[in-house]
Amino acid sequence: MEAGRHWLDDERLRVYPRIFVAAYLFAVVAYALTLHDGLDFKGQPLGTDFVTFYSASVLVLSGRGASVFDYAVLNATQKAVFPGFTGELFAWFYPPTFLLVIAPLALVPYLAALAGFVATTTAAWLVALRSAVARAGAGWLIAAFPGLWVCAAHGQNGLLTAALAGGSLLLHGRKPVLAGVLLGLLAIKPHLAVLFAVALVAARAWRTLASAAATAVAFLAASLLVFGPGVLGAWLDSLQFARLATENGYLPWAKMPSTFALLRLLGTPVPWAYAVHAVVAIAAAVAVWVVWRRTDALPLRGAVLMAATFLANPYAFDYDLVWLAFPIAWLAVYGLENGWRRGDREVLVAAWLLPALATALASLTRVQVAPLVLAALVWVAVRRVVAGRGLPGWLVGVSAPSAPPARARRRSSPPA
Repeated sequence: MEAGRHWLDDERLRVYPRIFVAAYLFAVVAYALTLHDGLDFKGQPLGTDFVTFYSASVLVLSGRGASVFDYAVLNATQKAVFPGFTGELFAWFYPPTFLLVIAPLALVPYLAALAGFVATTTAAWLVALRSAVARAGAGWLIAAFPGLWVCAAHGQNGLLTAALAGGSLLLHGRKPVLAGVLLGLLAIKPHLAVLFAVALVAARAWRTLASAAATAVAFLAASLLVFGPGVLGAWLDSLQFARLATENGYLPWAKMPSTFALLRLLGTPVPWAYAVHAVVAIAAAVAVWVVWRRTDALPLRGAVLMAATFLANPYAFDYDLVWLAFPIAWLAVYGLENGWRRGDREVLVAAWLLPALATALASLTRVQVAPLVLAALVWVAVRRVVAGRGLPGWLVGVSAPSAPPARARRRSSPPA
């Protein structure tokens, strides 16, 4: 390697993503050959979590939407969808708003519904992500991103929530009301929108905040009108079950990229795990506040907000890490345009690999590395803003050969 040349060069960025995509396609074919009656070699339904969405749709279309929160009823419905499945399936912790989204799924057979859901949510994610990166040669890196394949394999909604969050950020500077509408639709997973409120208050983006609140309220009102007011109480009651399942490991900690899960895997008592997680969540909120107050550069704002979201939440899963495509893309473009700081590219590579490796590493070692990588990703954005404000050079990386000017360049629209 030439002196001064970084190991992550253009050739590796061209070749490695193609190798990843080839490996994914081989794995998909091998996996498909194991299927029998819709169950894989481990006896799990094709699409895994999607069977819950489909079963909820079955209940909605039969006029029993509120019963989706009854675990026994939902479990029986899931087993009716896959009669050969003998294991325990999944509870429903989503708000009534998401019932409106999945309601039409059972109008078509399971496989068609799964394919349509994955295709449409992937398309939405791709449209938003291509708007964020908008650079030639990024297609293979996007196609090879492990988060995309992990989320699609689960049949989960991470691609949809990422598209809503990323799309809202992309529109924030140009169409604040529409940005708020997209953010309000994130009411299908409201805990993922908490730090967005911090960011919008920090930026004094009152129109976006008002639009988001109005959209979320209208979305919830529509769901209550369709399913009845009792469904709201049923959802709130289900959150108690979700909390207990998270605390005792019924929901697998190895798949949860949170500080709380990291500590519980290490045997930390629940109160202490919550206390440490709260400290990390507050630090994440402060990071978001600082960046959104001190710069209007979209790559830095968007990256810190979407990455910090998972430091603030004790409840998230590996398939939600498909969100990281946006922080990685924004920070990569920002680094290319403004120069790299020490460790930037290594952190971006670690974040890119995280959806593929975090669960496996946690299962093998009982150490959940996701919060550490997420914290590093947040810092890559934060230090661009705080550089030159009295912090040591080693901490902000100012000694890197290609370091940009101390103050982050201000920009309110995505890089071209």
